[in-house]
Amino acid sequence: MTNPSRQVANSGNIDITNTKGINFFLETGFNWLVHGFALLTVAVLFWMSWVIFQQAYPSIAKFGLGFLWSQEWDVAGDVFGALPYIYGTLVSSILALILAVPIGLAVALVTTEDFLPKWVRSPIALLVELIAAIPSVIIGLWGIYILIPWLNPLQGWLFQHLQIIPLFSTEPFGQSMLVAGIVLAIMILPTMAAISRDVLLVIPQELRTGSMALGSTRWEAIFKVLIPAGASGILSAAMLALGRALGETMAVTMVIGNSSVISISLLEAGYSIPAVLANEFPEADSILHIGSLTYLGLILFALTLAVNIGAVLIIQLIRGEQQS
Repeated sequence: MTNPSRQVANSGNIDITNTKGINFFLETGFNWLVHGFALLTVAVLFWMSWVIFQQAYPSIAKFGLGFLWSQEWDVAGDVFGALPYIYGTLVSSILALILAVPIGLAVALVTTEDFLPKWVRSPIALLVELIAAIPSVIIGLWGIYILIPWLNPLQGWLFQHLQIIPLFSTEPFGQSMLVAGIVLAIMILPTMAAISRDVLLVIPQELRTGSMALGSTRWEAIFKVLIPAGASGILSAAMLALGRALGETMAVTMVIGNSSVISISLLEAGYSIPAVLANEFPEADSILHIGSLTYLGLILFALTLAVNIGAVLIIQLIRGEQQS
């Protein structure tokens, strides 16, 4: 009778990971443990969503989807609308992303390529990453005492010379959407820079040397080879940074101005969902007020979830195009 193991060996198709028919209790138990933790994570996600939905249901039942585009927020009259806070959250976060992505990518390039000596590159990377360790309330205080006074002349100049542009059409008073965007950009910069740096570090050195051997300049190699090769990782960094910006609370609350009036001008004060939750939730007493604030939390949760799902789909699309 022919030995089955010898048949497998003679076929030339040996799968050393194949453990069928053999009782590896430890490996089986570990597999079940890993699957169990994965399912537990999903269950916690759905449980959190259900709890938030239950608390927001009074507002959902009364206002429905109209809550999303209503601009009225009258606590005394129990009339609530989310549009100013959704607008402020999205605008400040997108502005922060526009500022943080090129700066973070520049930091990643400077600290991975040999533009500077190694003894200079490492401290720069460390200092940028240490920004993430600063509490948000400290950054908010820095924004009030340092950033706003420093930006006031710039905001005044933008209003005086560029007020024909809608983005700078209102007279500044210090706290504004622009200040909030800059503060958020500072807060998400470590995420953008650190992940982009890690992505660039794992790109094989052969891609750099090969492209330059074919006649590319340093910058052509960076922009036409390295960045496209790490595009999926850099995009992941940007989406993680955007998720951080969407949920940031204290620093934004202190510098955005907390005005529920929608204005296209970046020099005007605004409001964000985390800011209104921090300001009003401790003092909310009516069921409808609490439900509306929780409804805002549910919207913020949906926004961050949509950003992450969109990022995963885009990354898969980019990887599919690179592999093809």
